[in-house]
Amino acid sequence: MTTLAANDDSLGQILLDGTGALLAYAGVGLVLFIVGFYMTDLATPGRLITVIREHRNPNATLLACAATVGVGLIVGVSIYASGGDLAEGLTRTLVFGGVGIIAQTVATVIFDRLVGISIRRLADDAEDRLEPAAILLAVANLMIGFVTAVAVY
Repeated sequence: MTTLAANDDSLGQILLDGTGALLAYAGVGLVLFIVGFYMTDLATPGRLITVIREHRNPNATLLACAATVGVGLIVGVSIYASGGDLAEGLTRTLVFGGVGIIAQTVATVIFDRLVGISIRRLADDAEDRLEPAAILLAVANLMIGFVTAVAVY
């Protein structure tokens, strides 16, 4: 019976520690998702949330979603690569997540300026249709998130 009680204490401690780590990672992830959204907002003309909510622009919505998934890839792989060390994992997640967000924002601006995919036109488009250029830019954001995530590992 004592072995069972010891295992219960051990399990209880594992659950307590795991819940604390989960909440810490969720907090860092949430901060990164919010920062990523606002960085996407900076690269997009007008208020991104207004363009999505009120104008219901599918192009702006796709770009915001792709940026968020890209950040999610970086966050997930950073956590996995930490090998269970909470302090290292949180630090890796915060730093590499920030680098990934910056890379995505720079890529968006590069696509806008060098490739000629006008973010302004995509976000201001009054038509309610998804543009191929928005799909290309969304995939570029996903791939930057993926490449950054693999580099973290």
